[in-house]
Amino acid sequence: MKIVIFGANGKVGSVLVEQALAKGHTIVAYIREGTSVMKQHPKLKIIVGKLNESLKIADAVAGADACISSLGGKSLIRHAPEIVAGIDNIVTALEKQQVRRFIYLSSIGAGESQVMFPPLARFFITRLILRVPLADHNLNEGRIAASNLHWTIVRPTTLTNGRLSENLNHGIFKRRLPRNPVISRASLAAFMLKQVTDETYIHKCVWVYEKKD
Repeated sequence: MKIVIFGANGKVGSVLVEQALAKGHTIVAYIREGTSVMKQHPKLKIIVGKLNESLKIADAVAGADACISSLGGKSLIRHAPEIVAGIDNIVTALEKQQVRRFIYLSSIGAGESQVMFPPLARFFITRLILRVPLADHNLNEGRIAASNLHWTIVRPTTLTNGRLSENLNHGIFKRRLPRNPVISRASLAAFMLKQVTDETYIHKCVWVYEKKD
């Protein structure tokens, strides 16, 4: 499959690229910086561009089977309007190019998933610590949900650099989170890649974290 990955230079995006190539996919990696640490690969095409370059984005997604966004802001106190506008540009390009499958990396605490936290933790996490990035995710989720794409929004818990695990809890129904739920970036990337061909969570917002041993 041909998969376009936005945010491919990030901590999750770089793992996505590595895993997707290992599975034999053809990857278009859209990065915002002029340099990349990604190794050359015959099935990897790197496009350097900004999120407001609509024509470049349209060219990147043309002919793709699926698109994944692992874009995320770098600050807890400043909004990322360029990413919010960028998601709108990406969704618009996907609709025009008739690329239906779209996987978006959000966060636990976005939308209705905030009720999965105990009341006190909910206040500190969603109203204080992550208030700004969650507000951006909520805007992006709203734009995606209003599209005609076959979208899946993935809401992980705290990310780690741990090993790949397939022993995951995931679902769409509200439930109380366990204490300190985490998921490694490797496990999250594998879960997101699986969604490209799995129709279980089409038009769904799915939470995910690793089961504790």
